[in-house]
Amino acid sequence: MPDARVPASGTVHWVGAGLSTGSGLARLCDTAARVRLWHRTERRAADALDRLGLTGRAATRAYTPDALTAELAPGDVVVSMLPATEHAALLAACVREGAHFACSSYVSDAVLEQVPAAGAAGLTVLTEAGLDPGIDHLFAHSLVGRAREAVGDDTPAAYTLTSYCGGVPAVPNDFRYRFSWAPAGVLNALRAPARYIEDGAERVTERPWEATRRHDVDGETFEAYPNRDSVPFIGQYGLPGAWRPDTFVRGTLRLDGWLDAWAGVFEELRAGDDARIAALAGELARAHPTTDADRDRVVLAVSLDVRGEKGRSWSGSCLLDLVGDAEESAMARCVSRPLALGVRHILDGSLPVGLHRSAGTAARSQEWLRELATDGVRFTQHTDT
Repeated sequence: MPDARVPASGTVHWVGAGLSTGSGLARLCDTAARVRLWHRTERRAADALDRLGLTGRAATRAYTPDALTAELAPGDVVVSMLPATEHAALLAACVREGAHFACSSYVSDAVLEQVPAAGAAGLTVLTEAGLDPGIDHLFAHSLVGRAREAVGDDTPAAYTLTSYCGGVPAVPNDFRYRFSWAPAGVLNALRAPARYIEDGAERVTERPWEATRRHDVDGETFEAYPNRDSVPFIGQYGLPGAWRPDTFVRGTLRLDGWLDAWAGVFEELRAGDDARIAALAGELARAHPTTDADRDRVVLAVSLDVRGEKGRSWSGSCLLDLVGDAEESAMARCVSRPLALGVRHILDGSLPVGLHRSAGTAARSQEWLRELATDGVRFTQHTDT
């Protein structure tokens, strides 16, 4: 059994101030007793606070692993905005020093290996608490919970669940894309195989873009392709065993015309080695820079259609469609605010010891969604019974 939960100290260490650090940090400055922003240099951290209108509301620090570890105290919360490959080392430091941990990234094997030690130490480990993954999980849990109430867990049924998310330019450009995270990450995600269910059969595509389909969202046509491994989320979302998946796919949305606009990129991805892809990332960053005048748009569309026996069917959908403004990008808002919400639940003691992926039940997801709506992350929910 895990030890008693380490009480939160009220101090939050926000590590990294890149493109996804937005007004969620401001929310924590409102609620946490102390916030420290760690970045590559103290000057860069101060610049980030100035950009967010938070000068004087958080302490600034130059980040190194040793410098952070030296300041950790039992009950502190470390929020990692660093690349996912660095989360495990940060979590290890948290376990040693008795600090809770939070990030918006998918759970890696290296992080999972440390969860038992974190639980035994009385610590909370919050993951997948951003946009995608994060809000997409909240939408899916909410839809599945309502469908189970309407159809029943023991009623044989077939279902289609699609969850697509994309960051796109608010004003379409010729490239049909706007980089909202590092180009190298975008390219390497496209090089990773995807597993999903289509027409009742499990499928794997080595090149996700080759499985691109047209996808309608609220009357607008997008292009969508699967990413990562969708199949484990059938269990994570609590879909009943009596229900059979016709389609189950989690993936990425792009503007209509993206497939053609990126044809040259795909040729490079097919033929290039790691060095060439790294060079290509730099070339794309220079060819398609993001300026202060650009506005991004985030679209997250999750839908569930269940067709049960004896007319016991249900369908519903959730849609988030936000455009960034002069104060912050839509991506920064949609990643940082749910993460900050999760950290607030660590601070108030309502998030228990152990591993959590966003909110893991329908009831808890509905609570988070209500809080996010109040916090300025607006979305719509639609039901057809």
